[in-house]
Amino acid sequence: MTLTADAQAMLLLCSHLGLPPQSDPAPLTLREWNLLARKLPGTPLARPGALLGLTAAQLQQALDLTGEEAGRLAHLLERGGVLAIEVERLTSLGIWVTTRADAGYPSRLRQRLKESAPALLFGAGEPALPGQPGVAVVGSRHVDEAGQSAAEFVGNACALAGLVLYSGGARGVDRIATQAALEARGTAVGVLADNLERAIRVPETRAALARGDLALLTPYTPNAGFSVGAAMGRNKLIYALADYALIIASEAGQGGTWAGATEALRANWVPVFVLDGPDIPDGNRQLLQKGALPFPERVAGSSLTLREWLETYAANAPPSLAQGRLFQLPETPTGGV
Repeated sequence: MTLTADAQAMLLLCSHLGLPPQSDPAPLTLREWNLLARKLPGTPLARPGALLGLTAAQLQQALDLTGEEAGRLAHLLERGGVLAIEVERLTSLGIWVTTRADAGYPSRLRQRLKESAPALLFGAGEPALPGQPGVAVVGSRHVDEAGQSAAEFVGNACALAGLVLYSGGARGVDRIATQAALEARGTAVGVLADNLERAIRVPETRAALARGDLALLTPYTPNAGFSVGAAMGRNKLIYALADYALIIASEAGQGGTWAGATEALRANWVPVFVLDGPDIPDGNRQLLQKGALPFPERVAGSSLTLREWLETYAANAPPSLAQGRLFQLPETPTGGV
């Protein structure tokens, strides 16, 4: 892959590529990057790429930093050779990277998450898929037969309606819905909380990536292991990339599905639907009480396409439940960092 100067600087400053797990100094956190990015427009440097090649003294003077802060930035920026080797290795695996400074970065993440949008995204597969119109399908790893049927229906319906199926790529609801979408010749995006390098080795996944039907994304280093914190952190990306979200099954008051759904409802990123019916989990009922829109099991028998049903119901929902409209995001410049 060919990196712009801005992207190279952001990778050097914000990624663990080519660094030991407990490196000192550590790469910038998202909060630290945001603080630095706010400073740049008011200096002669202006863009991240202008930081390349500067000494600690030059960085300190230009950015009004302490000596320790400037030394840390200079140390991170000096590892260009190691970074180039690691980027070449990732490219050979079919992994690409995009940064908030790149035009190809999903604009919806910038628009909806603003400074909470990851500084970096690593991916595999078709880079144009993330941010295309679609539905985020979320649910527990352990799901009953009714939930499995709903996940399969939505995956198939997304394919028929030309909508991207967004998920977290985990066991259970995520994989059931994704597999249904791909088998129906649709498209899907998986936002992973762990080890992108391992995920792309699965033969079925590699085939879908090669066809351009699937893209995998992660805001974490491509060989990073799973953690609960990583899973919680990526949840917002699944919602922010889509037009609608559908919760198939959620525990009440705990778990990643619950946390992501309640955050999406508070932030009002997209209309959030929850599978409704006589035997739904308690978490589903509580999410409906919090303002989620019901997605009845009988939708499977509707004459409307999934796109038409979601758009119609969201538009006609009572004001207390109205959570947004499809395809009405304002455009923002792609040059932000």
